[in-house]
Amino acid sequence: MSSPVAAASPALPPAPSAAPAPADGLPTPRRWVAMAALLGGIVLVVLDMTIANVALPLIAQTLHATPAQAVWVATAYQLAVVMCLLPAAALGERVGYHRVFAGGLALFIAASALCASAPSLPWLVAGRCLQGLGSGAVMPVGLALLRFTYPRRLLGQAIAWNALTVAAASAAGPAAGAALLTVASWPWLFAINLPLGALVLAACAGLPRVPGTHRPLDVGSIALNAGLFASFVLGCDWLMDRPAQGAALLALALVCGVGLVRRELPRAAPLIPLDLLRSHPFRISILASVCCFTGQMGATVAMPFYLQQGLGQSTLATGLLMTPWPLAVMLAAPLAGRLSDRLPTAWLCAGGGAVLALGLALCAAVPLQDHPWLGVGLFTALAGAGFGFFQTPNNRNMLLNAPQERSGAAGGAQGTARLTGQTLGSLMMGMLFHALPAGPAARWGLAASAVLALAAAGISLLRSPGRGAATAPSMGA
Repeated sequence: MSSPVAAASPALPPAPSAAPAPADGLPTPRRWVAMAALLGGIVLVVLDMTIANVALPLIAQTLHATPAQAVWVATAYQLAVVMCLLPAAALGERVGYHRVFAGGLALFIAASALCASAPSLPWLVAGRCLQGLGSGAVMPVGLALLRFTYPRRLLGQAIAWNALTVAAASAAGPAAGAALLTVASWPWLFAINLPLGALVLAACAGLPRVPGTHRPLDVGSIALNAGLFASFVLGCDWLMDRPAQGAALLALALVCGVGLVRRELPRAAPLIPLDLLRSHPFRISILASVCCFTGQMGATVAMPFYLQQGLGQSTLATGLLMTPWPLAVMLAAPLAGRLSDRLPTAWLCAGGGAVLALGLALCAAVPLQDHPWLGVGLFTALAGAGFGFFQTPNNRNMLLNAPQERSGAAGGAQGTARLTGQTLGSLMMGMLFHALPAGPAARWGLAASAVLALAAAGISLLRSPGRGAATAPSMGA
């Protein structure tokens, strides 16, 4: 099937003449329009982190690239997002969250057109970088806008829906990609964003108008932030093939990180949310999230190669075998949200991380050549249930331990933790593909992902259950 023709990005919707949102949320039906924009934008940008993973073997073959090179289709997107999250959150606080959200969404749509028309791997990777910059603007300010969309008494429900949307979209990417690939070629994985993105962009007219602080942006801190993440990711990628250059880049990342912390430490509203990280529950939730998403992304990248090259499954079969994961997430996350009103969130996160680790360990260790459909379907469902039980209470604890005026920074920190973990997961798989054939590398990747999920469970137990539960408002229906 032929590749789609790249289309022009739709223009930003004009700002309506409505007054700024009241302090206690938006009235209905405008609240519904705003939620359609926020959740729709999150689905688009989070889904695109993983939707192309199932097509990586096909992309590598079509564009004449190695598996390790093809992994950069995923890594480039995540790297751009994680570099952009904290600066975008600061920009949203300065000029207004709704402007940054709509602008990031428009950039994401335009970059999707570039990806859909990519004739080579470098072109595709460049388009994915631009997509990531747009996504990095949408994610943190979307969370901040959520707090101005719903009244305080319903904020717990809104956070639960946001956490469920992020978890489900992140896990559903491979299945959605496989379903689309059964009827179209891989460029349609990106072209589908054009009509869907236009609808979400139109709904941005209903977003709450939160006045900006006009606080000046620190260009030096933004540059150090970009240098930290870019040199770290490139250093990890080069470490095996070019160890001297890789080690130098990792040293540069350390220098940039130390410089950034020293520069931001005395500030009242730092680019890096050091003020929020002083909270013990917030800090533990961030560390656990990084470990969990490293394991989740490692498994998401490894599984298609394991199923297709290790077990001889087709692309369609691969997507179907991975479908129990997002289905289990969608069932587990709302239940976990309700249980977090009654049980300590540390226990829920520890239990969820342990179940996720068990599902991934079974995928890696149990021979599945004779009965792949039964084994993989059961094990991925188990992993998805654990992922859902971990993410919802962990995100809830993280978000509600930040004051409202630092909503953008909290969203940036949450997104940075998630994207840092997913970038590390992609890099881990890239290093394994460098060192081993695709089949064994995928199984080792699943085993390593299980260990990381178990680490997330252990870290969650370090959070004080009493403090974690006390800070969270009710999420009753």
